[in-house]
Amino acid sequence: MEKILLVKYGEIAIRGKNRWIIENKLIAIIERNLSKLGRYSVIKEQGRFLVRSLDEEMDYEKVIPAVVNIFGVLGVCPGIMVEDQSLESLQKAALAYMLEHYPKEGGYSFKVTARRSNKEYPLNSQEISAEVGGYIFESMGTVTVDVHNPEVSLRVELRNKAYIYSKVINGYGGLPVGESGKAIVLMSGGIDSPVAAWLTAKRGAAIEAVYFHSPPYTSERAKEKVVDLCKCVSKYCGRMKLYVVPFTETQLLIYDNVPQGRMTIFLKRAMLKAASLIADKNGSDALVCGDSIGQVASQTMQAINAINTAAPDYPVLRPLCTYDKQEIIDLARKIGTFEISIRPYEDCCTIFVAKHPEIRPKRHIIEKKEKTIPNLEETIAKAVSEAEVIEI
Repeated sequence: MEKILLVKYGEIAIRGKNRWIIENKLIAIIERNLSKLGRYSVIKEQGRFLVRSLDEEMDYEKVIPAVVNIFGVLGVCPGIMVEDQSLESLQKAALAYMLEHYPKEGGYSFKVTARRSNKEYPLNSQEISAEVGGYIFESMGTVTVDVHNPEVSLRVELRNKAYIYSKVINGYGGLPVGESGKAIVLMSGGIDSPVAAWLTAKRGAAIEAVYFHSPPYTSERAKEKVVDLCKCVSKYCGRMKLYVVPFTETQLLIYDNVPQGRMTIFLKRAMLKAASLIADKNGSDALVCGDSIGQVASQTMQAINAINTAAPDYPVLRPLCTYDKQEIIDLARKIGTFEISIRPYEDCCTIFVAKHPEIRPKRHIIEKKEKTIPNLEETIAKAVSEAEVIEI
């Protein structure tokens, strides 16, 4: 018997002829994560990946966290691998597994669920379940069988080898990062944008981030907060770049030339223009915002329409568009960004926030007014050229 980790994946399994490409990409990411811990092999095993330690006995406390949070992984199963698939071997291995992982004195209910890929095996799945379960019941004596709601569900899978496990630790599913191209995320220090980044990466996009820094109106602490948010997101999606764009000059230019009620619309348009310039350079395929429809004045349908035309060459993705605030907060807590986001460091100065923002701006009016702002395009391009690039 050998300790192993079975890795399950979800929607990748329903892909067609290109499925092997996505599988290989996911294997490469798993191998990269595990290479930091030691020598491991990751191989395909009939709809699963099999992870084996090539050095010492597998340490689940190190291995599981390195695999379970990878996008594309639906779940991981710590278990044992058995070479000999005879019924007697399966019975003894299953009993040894139960005695190691659950109280020897019993007092709990269990059931055995078997699956076999080799249809020439002398017993069918139900017969294997009954024989292995009966052996455990007779050998332990103090456990009960409950086929409907057992406290322990022991799984026996007969594939190229036999695998025995009882725990499935859920992952996040989705697609491996890089499968769906690259996107630039407009990252603020708030709650929404890091969650939008996480959701975009979950759909297989490699992500980079842009943050608009406006000293002296925004502090270094605000910038540090964004760096920490990117570090948190990178735990799921791997290494990324953060572009810190100095935006004070652009914001003051807009402030001096547009009505206060439309300030946010023009600022967001300027940010999309800047993000587009970065996307041109790094080969991104889309821009990503943390907007949720109707959450604030600049996120109404009309405002979104007026903002989007600032980036005509790229789709502007809004993964949170149908989420309400509590749903976003719940997800932020789950992925670990919430406590960072609520640090009390401003991400824009109050002088740039309209007291009475326009909630239904007309796109053609916004576009016409923007043309009257002197040197706006040049100012944005200058800011992007001076951006600091931080490797996360």
